[in-house]
Amino acid sequence: MSLLHSDFQFRFDTRRHAGKVRDLYDIEGQLLVLVATDRVSAFDVILPAAVPAKGQLLNLLSAYLMQQQTAGIPHHLLAVPHPRVSIVRRCDPYPVEVVVRGHLCGHAWRIYRSGERSLCGVELPEGLRENDPLPEPIITPTTKSRIGHDTDLSESEITRSGLIPADEWMQMRSMALELFRRGQAWAVERGLLLADAKYEFGYVDFQIWLIDELHTPDAARYFWAEGFTERQERGEIQVQYSKEYLRQQLLALNYSGQDDMPPPALPETVIDELAQRYRLVFEKLTGQAFVEADDDPLAMQVSIEAELGRLLQSLP
Repeated sequence: MSLLHSDFQFRFDTRRHAGKVRDLYDIEGQLLVLVATDRVSAFDVILPAAVPAKGQLLNLLSAYLMQQQTAGIPHHLLAVPHPRVSIVRRCDPYPVEVVVRGHLCGHAWRIYRSGERSLCGVELPEGLRENDPLPEPIITPTTKSRIGHDTDLSESEITRSGLIPADEWMQMRSMALELFRRGQAWAVERGLLLADAKYEFGYVDFQIWLIDELHTPDAARYFWAEGFTERQERGEIQVQYSKEYLRQQLLALNYSGQDDMPPPALPETVIDELAQRYRLVFEKLTGQAFVEADDDPLAMQVSIEAELGRLLQSLP
């Protein structure tokens, strides 16, 4: 059974907002309750489909990796009262996603294949193939659009326009590159390659905080490590463990988020395959078997409210 939306009524002052795949509850202007639904989006569009247990898998994986990979980097996560729910510190988000790329794949490959050799102000070498490792990780920022499509930016455009002050941007890019390095090391020890990842940041109390998900298949891209180099040399397709699989299925149906075209329905085989890939990444990166939890709304609300009460009392 999939959860497509939530409708909690908390006893605290609450404002509710439905994002693409998560429902957000602003609590007393200090905390956010993030409910990870099983909705799925691609090309910045919510699709008429749900992936069973997706919300639980991604929420638990992100929480686990934040515990393992963020030493010395402030992050917003405070509690996980249910497998699909996170309570986080409310931060003011920066209007930019920091995308770090270690391989030429996905959007970057589509740009490169078109003949362009500059991506977000970064010059790419000639002769690269799809999925090839880049000489070193690069940063390709995008705008963080709440409505419509994200837009590529260069680092100089970010600071020159005043979108983000230069000193704060330098902190963010440094944090993103360090998180990517840690994510790559963590993945390769567990048989995967972290190809690229997006990071979001916010600020509170004059400090920059990591927000949103960390290194989940919705926020990152993984390859199977064993045999990767040999497959590249033979020109074979690399299996991706990310939303790129979903994007490719939609592109095969001639859909890429066109405003004048409704998103198509997806075959059950595609949904099943996507669910299996989410589960595989979770189990590889955590070393734990995934067990789906009950989504009883009353029990969830009781657990969330108890945690909210404790956290609100502890805040200054």
